[in-house]
Amino acid sequence: MLNKINQNPLVWMIGFSTFILFICSSLRHLLFQSYAYDLGIFDQAVYLISQGETPFSTIRDLHILGDHAAWIFYPLGLLYKIYPTVYWLFAVQAISLSIAALPVWNLTVIAGLSASQAVTMSLVYLLYPLIFNVNLFDFHPEVMAVPALFAGIWCAKRGKFGWFVFNIILVLGCKAVLSLNVIAMGIWLLIFEKKRSYGIFAIIAGIIWFVIASRIIIPVFSGGEPAGVSLFRYLGDSVPEIMVNFFLKPGLVLGKVFSFYTLEYLILLLSPVIWGLSPHNLMPLIGGVPILMLNILSEVHFQRDLMHQYSLPIIPFMMQAVIDNLAAGKVLLRKNLYIVLWSCLGFLILAKYGYFGSLYLKSIDTWQAMNEAVKLVQTSGSVYTTSEISSHLTHRKIIEYTNASENQGNLDKFDYILLNTRHPGIASNQEFAMKLVNQAKNNKSFKVKYQRDNVYLFTKDD
Repeated sequence: MLNKINQNPLVWMIGFSTFILFICSSLRHLLFQSYAYDLGIFDQAVYLISQGETPFSTIRDLHILGDHAAWIFYPLGLLYKIYPTVYWLFAVQAISLSIAALPVWNLTVIAGLSASQAVTMSLVYLLYPLIFNVNLFDFHPEVMAVPALFAGIWCAKRGKFGWFVFNIILVLGCKAVLSLNVIAMGIWLLIFEKKRSYGIFAIIAGIIWFVIASRIIIPVFSGGEPAGVSLFRYLGDSVPEIMVNFFLKPGLVLGKVFSFYTLEYLILLLSPVIWGLSPHNLMPLIGGVPILMLNILSEVHFQRDLMHQYSLPIIPFMMQAVIDNLAAGKVLLRKNLYIVLWSCLGFLILAKYGYFGSLYLKSIDTWQAMNEAVKLVQTSGSVYTTSEISSHLTHRKIIEYTNASENQGNLDKFDYILLNTRHPGIASNQEFAMKLVNQAKNNKSFKVKYQRDNVYLFTKDD
C-alpha cells in the first residue's frame, strides 16, 4: 500500500498542503491577526502543561478541561517541552488537516475506484474551502479529529477494530461535543454498514464520554454548564433541559431549521461537493447530522459559515457520501478534470486567501512598534494587552486582554501593560484604550518603557 502511495502524487499533495497551511497560519500570526480567543487560550494552557503547572487560562478564566474536556492538550504539552512555541500548534493543525487526504485516498480505493480517482478525491478534500479557512482561524483541537474520523471509517470498513478504537478515543479527546458525532457514526456503521461491533462500540463510547464530559468533567473544572449551552438559551439553560426541549418544543426547532439562514448555510456547506451528492446514497451523512443540527440551531451566525471550525466534523461523512456515489456512478460529474475544476472554482470563490491583501494588513502601520514592544517583555510576569498581541505573550501564568465591555479596574496586578491606541483590538476601542493609557500614566507603580506609533508599553517600576 505504501509503495503505491509513494508512486502517486498524494505524498506531494499532502506535503505541499502542509507547507502552505503552516506558512499561512504563521504569517497571519506574525501580522498580529491571531486572537486571545482562541489561540491565546490554548497556547497558554499547553505551555503551562509543559511546565508542570495547572493549565488555568486567565484569558478564559477557567481550567482548560472546563472548556470542552479536551484532554488532547496534555500530550501536546510534550511538544512544548522540546521548545515552547505557538508554532507547534500551527504545525499540528497543518499536518492534521493535510494528512486526512491519506485516508480519503484509501477510502476511495476500497470503494473500488481507480488510483487516479483516489488522487482526485484527495484533491477535492484538500481544496474544500473550510480546510484552508479554518487553518487561518487560530488553532482548534478538533482539527486533529478530522483525520481520526476518516481513519475510523476506513478501519471499520477494513475490519481493523483495534485501530478503530484508537481513533474513536482520539476523536473524543479533542472536544466533548464530538461524542455526538461518534454516536451518530456508530448508528450508521451498525445499521447501514452492518459493522455490528464497531457500531456498538462507537455508540457506547460516545454516550459514556458525553455524560462524563458534560455532567462531570466540565462542571467540575468550570463550575457550570458547558460553554456551548449559552448558544442555545432559547431551548434551555442546561444540557438536559436543551435535550428535552428539542423534542417538546418542535416549533422553536423547526423555526430555525426552515429559515433563510439554514438554506444559506447548506448552500455554502454543500456547494463544493454538490456534484457528488445524490439521493442514491446519503447514509454516511448520518455521522454528521448532530453537528449539522447544532450549527443550524445555534444563535450565533459564525457556526454557519465556512470560516470557523464548527463544520469540520461533518466533512469526513460528507466525503464518504461523495465517494460512495462516485463508486455507484450516481454523480453529476464523472471525469476527474471536471471534478478538479469544480473544486478549484469553489476554492477560488469561498477560500479567504484574499485576507492577506486586505484584512490582515489593517494594523501593518504599527507592526514594527508592536514587535519591538513585545520583545521588551522579557520576564514571565503578568501582562495586560490587546487580544491580537496577547497570543504573542501567553507563555506565562497570568495574561488578560483589553475588553471594553469588562472595565479593568485594577492595573496593579500586572507587571506589563501593552496597548495600541491606534488599533486597540477586536474587543476594545480607541476611547477605552486611551483611558487605559492615561490610567497607567497616572499610576505611580508604572513607567513608560516604550512608546512609538501609538503603541505603549508600561512596566512595573521596581
